Amino acid sequence: MSQYNPRYAYEDFTVGSEWPLPAKSVEASEIIDFASQFDPQPFHLDEAAGKASILGGLAASGWHTVSMFMRMMCDAYLLDSTSQGAPGIDFAKWKKPVLAGDTLTGKSTVLACRVSKSKPSLGFVTLHHEIYNQHGVVVCELQNTGMFTLREPVAA
Repeated sequence: MSQYNPRYAYEDFTVGSEWPLPAKSVEASEIIDFASQFDPQPFHLDEAAGKASILGGLAASGWHTVSMFMRMMCDAYLLDSTSQGAPGIDFAKWKKPVLAGDTLTGKSTVLACRVSKSKPSLGFVTLHHEIYNQHGVVVCELQNTGMFTLREPVAA
């Protein structure tokens, strides 16, 4: 049995710290595959329909954008952390369309940290996330609170 020693724990998330997210290229085939399964609106399935819409081209579903963000966050820090999941998200805002051919990057910024009163081995980290396209334009903004175990539980 192997022992998992994650690099990041609750203590590594300090207010104001920023966590860069890796780049993700958005392919037309991915947009169509996701939309076919989960959000089959015409502007997510067909380039001509996308161009005829207010989106201006074949556009990823907002839920696809959030899914790509989730993968970016996993690759940046979550998979090498003591993450215990999240109780939900405070908000998700789709600011601009994500189009086929875009390259996404982003950052997560720590807004607040607190240790659980009932579980002193668990901390809550509130994060604000921004996703940018290749032009530096914010395409998606999210905020949530994640749960991370502490390296050393706080004495009750």
